[in-house]
Amino acid sequence: MTIPEALYQSTLTSLPLITRGKVRDIYDIDDQTMLIVTTDRLSAFDVILPDPIPGKGRVLTRVSNFWFKKMQAILPNHLANIALEQVIPDAVERRQVEGRAIVVKKLQPLPVEAIVRGYLIGSGWKDYQTTGAICGISLPAGLQQAQQLPEALYTPSTKAAVGQHDENVSFEKTVALMGQALAEQVRDASLRLYTEAAVYAKERGIIIADTKFEFGVDHAGVLYLIDEVLTPDSSRFWPADQYQVGISPPSFDKQYVRDYLETLDWDKSAPGPTLPAEVAAFCAAKYREAETRLTQAV
Repeated sequence: MTIPEALYQSTLTSLPLITRGKVRDIYDIDDQTMLIVTTDRLSAFDVILPDPIPGKGRVLTRVSNFWFKKMQAILPNHLANIALEQVIPDAVERRQVEGRAIVVKKLQPLPVEAIVRGYLIGSGWKDYQTTGAICGISLPAGLQQAQQLPEALYTPSTKAAVGQHDENVSFEKTVALMGQALAEQVRDASLRLYTEAAVYAKERGIIIADTKFEFGVDHAGVLYLIDEVLTPDSSRFWPADQYQVGISPPSFDKQYVRDYLETLDWDKSAPGPTLPAEVAAFCAAKYREAETRLTQAV
């Protein structure tokens, strides 16, 4: 298989750059819309690594677009029905970002990341071992690593600046930030999106252990699903046929890279270490496999 050319950073000149995030470059189009380019950058432990994962941005874009379409009956999303050719008419410049750029509506992002956990893993497992709870939500005693939780938990966090760490917050804190009605709408939408996606994915051999959603509102206060959704970057995907309670299962997401980084003498602060080519290639292959499993017919 031909390895796709990697894009670490886009360099469009026909549109003004608004900002560069951990993975995405955002460009201004007009008062109503903007362009989001998903690069091949990889963020681990909130640090942008110096090496791209070839083709990752295109996989993330296709997977997000798949879920946006599938979940639009639950919640509208930020996609604008505008072709890339309309905003980047120059074919040479457009080629740089084709397959990884989307035109989206300008919305007001909400100040929280909506995290839903369906299984006891990662920071939730560490929290449970110490406190018997996840983010202050008490759980039954005796649960094991990677065990499915009695019910999916909504555990929001604040959004940190690039290079900073997100901070878990209580639901009450989100009420203080957004108001009761909107905080409840975000919580309920997050749990419904996760629950429906988890059922769909499991039929295709993938367990969605946890995921992160982001939301925005328009001028009328209508809630939209934004950013990315249910991708290997925003979720923890496990192969169902290799899942067992008591161990950390292998994954289709960047956990493979995280596990490699944990073997290094690195303090998880910038700059991040260089990735061996074989680690980047294996990670890219896992992203592609996740896409294939999720988007195939059963």
